[in-house]
Amino acid sequence: MRYLFALAVLIAGLSPAAAEKWDLSTMTCQQFVSSDKDTIALILTWLDAYYRDEDDPPVIDTDKFVKNAEKLGAFCAANPQLGLITAADKVFDD
Repeated sequence: MRYLFALAVLIAGLSPAAAEKWDLSTMTCQQFVSSDKDTIALILTWLDAYYRDEDDPPVIDTDKFVKNAEKLGAFCAANPQLGLITAADKVFDD
């Protein structure tokens, strides 16, 4: 998991000096969809890994990733005050 985060940081172009902390357990859908695109990409990458089964193969299915991102975006747009993890639970557990 640590390697996935390091890769996501590299992809998002964040340097350790610019690092922030996001408590996803308190982030609302509104805060998520209002974030900059790099932050959204990083959080989506983390969520994609978090909601995988422990025994899933290390394969990134970009079609599924995009579909889940679109579903989460639409769900959050319709439910801006809902917590992000609550929304992700509903979307990613389908």
